[in-house]
Amino acid sequence: MGVEMGEVIKIIVIVVLIIVAIGLVVTNIRIVPQARAYVIERLGAYKGTWQVGLHFKVPLIDKISRKVSLKEKVIDFPPQPVITKDNVTMEIDTVIYFQITDPKLYAYGVESPMDAIENLTATTLRNIIGELELDESLTSRETINTKIRIVLDEATDPWGIKINRVEVKNITPPRDIQQAMEKQMRAERERREAIIRAEGEKKAAILTAEGHKEAVILEAEASKESKILDAEARKQASIREAEGQAEAIRMVKQATADGIKMLVESQPNKEVIALQGLNSFEKAADGQATKIIIPSEIAGLAGLATSLKELIKED
Repeated sequence: MGVEMGEVIKIIVIVVLIIVAIGLVVTNIRIVPQARAYVIERLGAYKGTWQVGLHFKVPLIDKISRKVSLKEKVIDFPPQPVITKDNVTMEIDTVIYFQITDPKLYAYGVESPMDAIENLTATTLRNIIGELELDESLTSRETINTKIRIVLDEATDPWGIKINRVEVKNITPPRDIQQAMEKQMRAERERREAIIRAEGEKKAAILTAEGHKEAVILEAEASKESKILDAEARKQASIREAEGQAEAIRMVKQATADGIKMLVESQPNKEVIALQGLNSFEKAADGQATKIIIPSEIAGLAGLATSLKELIKED
């Protein structure tokens, strides 16, 4: 009976040991997910870094020191008081985008990486703003971001951290400075409005003057064209009138010439010539002349006509 009990105890012990061994094996199998890394220590010393996949840890010897996420992280630091070059105190809060590139350095490089980055950001920000005046600080965000990123990236490289981007989220000057800036901006807007209004009035006046000028020029050109056309019309009328008078004179002369030609061609005798002279004398006598010279031929013919008249009366 005692022998059987001993055998049972042995079997139970063996089963327990097998179960414990299986439990140890199962509990020491680790699967590292995507974008993660495990820092492994063996007997307190750094053993290695597990990447994505299936891994086995030696029981009671190996230990997972730190599980590190390799994703990009964002830290929004609270506002930090800073003083500008012209002694203006204001608050600036920043946002840091970083990523762990070396899990070993991240695990052993610095005691508290996030606190270290925050303090380093605050001191770097104070140094940069201390070299700038208020106006430059408000308008140089890109410069401030770049300088902070460069300093942080160099300082955090031994910690296995990569600073990808730094953004200045808010810059809050004192209340009195804000009021002064608002008044300045309001005055600047009013000045720009006055300038724009003056430029508009100037352009309107210029356009009005140019329009008046164009109207005067067009009116003068129209008057000039009218006078030219009127002078041209009078010229053409004078030319036509002169041509008509010349044509009339020419026709009179032509008629006279034709009459003389016909008279010559008819070969008149002396009596006909004397009679024509008498007719001409009669027309001349009808005028206002006080003295009339009578050719001798016409005088003789006139005496003959008078004698004939007297004879007719006696009969």
